[in-house]
Amino acid sequence: MSGVLYLIPNALGDGDADALATVLPASVIARTATLGYFVGENAKSTRAFLKRVGVARPIQEIEIRELNVNTPAGEVDKLLAPILAGADGGLVSEAGCPAVADPGALLVRRAHQRGVKVVPLVGPSSILLALMASGLDGQRFAFHGYLPVDAGERAKTLRELEQRSRKGRETQIFIETPYRNKALLDTLVANCAPSTLITVAVDLTLDSERVATLAASDWKKQAGAFDMHKRPAIFLLLAN
Repeated sequence: MSGVLYLIPNALGDGDADALATVLPASVIARTATLGYFVGENAKSTRAFLKRVGVARPIQEIEIRELNVNTPAGEVDKLLAPILAGADGGLVSEAGCPAVADPGALLVRRAHQRGVKVVPLVGPSSILLALMASGLDGQRFAFHGYLPVDAGERAKTLRELEQRSRKGRETQIFIETPYRNKALLDTLVANCAPSTLITVAVDLTLDSERVATLAASDWKKQAGAFDMHKRPAIFLLLAN
């Protein structure tokens, strides 16, 4: 009989075990601490997460394998092998919920195909936290991940997303590499209608957390006062 694949959320920022306990339920930490096999994007950061959890066995006895954008699709079965052999295992995200905007979705899909029980555990999601805090429409929304890097393509994509939002009354959600946050906000302000609502949420769940929702015209006046440089951020827009 195969084991269980647990989907284990991670904190959205660095910190010690006490900080981890503020965003992960005790039951999630306890379940994670019992496991001896994990799959994560990066073995080093996964190991650091497990040290914060306080795993039940010596860290050197825990098996950690990597699954990231460079992992060939044909390797996924090998990652699932210990679970198929009967061991319970955990899929850990670098931040937030695994398999959501995360390469771990490949492992979850394969687990279902092989009849492995998949159990999602409770933890922080920057997408849902930002939507909750935005005041924008939470009935209809779409997450797009990263937008094009090319300036022209990015502006075109944002105009298309604004039109989609206006037509369907649908909140559009996307992210950016932290050092390009300000450039993305500038592009939003330059290409969106003055009345379009834009939310910027940075450092969610951290002491430095800040969330603001303003019309594009107001962001044009106040963007310089909002420190988002090299801080994890998520952006939302809703066209009126």
